[in-house]
This record gives sequence, C-alpha cells and structure tokens, in this order.
Amino acid sequence: MKNKKDEKFIREAIKEAEKAKRKGERPYGAVLVKNNKIVVRAYNTNIKNNDPISHAEMNVIKKACRKLKTQKLEGYTLYSNVEPCPMCAAACIWAGIKRIVYGASVKDLIKLGKNQIKMSCKEVTDAGFKKIEVLGGVLKKESLKHFQN
Repeated sequence: MKNKKDEKFIREAIKEAEKAKRKGERPYGAVLVKNNKIVVRAYNTNIKNNDPISHAEMNVIKKACRKLKTQKLEGYTLYSNVEPCPMCAAACIWAGIKRIVYGASVKDLIKLGKNQIKMSCKEVTDAGFKKIEVLGGVLKKESLKHFQN
C-alpha cells in the first residue's frame, strides 16, 4: 500500500540513477529507508567494478550491512527507480527487508528494448520464506526517463 513518503524516496532513488548515468554507469539507483530516514544510498557500479552483480540494490544492501554491522535489515524499505531483478529481490529476502517500492517495472524496460530477466520481483519474494510487501509503478514516467533515447 502506497504511503505519502513513497514518492519522496523514489525521487531520491532517481537521483542516484542520475549519478550513475553521469559516471558512465547504467541508470539504476536505490535508497534504503527506516523510520522515514535514508540510511544509505547507492547506484549501479557494474562498469566501474567489472562486476555483473554490482546492481544498485545489491550495493545499497551491502553498504547498509557494513554501516550497521549486521546481516539483517528487518523493518527497512528498499526504494529503487526500477523493479529489482530476481537476484536483487532474493538478496532482499535474505536481508529481511520488509518492503520494496519501485518506479518502472521489468516489463516497462523490456518494452524499451532493454535486456531483463522476465520474472517479477513479486514472483521472487512470493517464493521466499519471509513476507515482503512489494509496490511498483511509483513515479513510473520519471523513473523511465533515463532509459528512453
């Protein structure tokens, strides 16, 4: 269920995607939030790191765990400008994230000709051992702007 803060934090994830694009990375950004405060921010670093798993969501989870000195992120919400891929959705399950909110969907990117795994974040989280609320389509148009030619 969408709350008033969701658009605010998706805008912050979009800012991270803009940073990624300026640095020559793919335009994906994420923020991790608890108690209506951003705990960490991150963006894709695949190109810089020569690392196919350096997605924004993976980076934000790793940064948060290091910062907080824990493997568990229970009670946190992950915001991403684009729907997390199956790998990132699974990482959210393992980390114990409570809620995932995203802008554009995997289907939206596929329509634009972008390579994506054709499995929704919700399919992955529903198969997990912990319930995660998933909400998509928040500021979808703004989230897609960096992917359109």
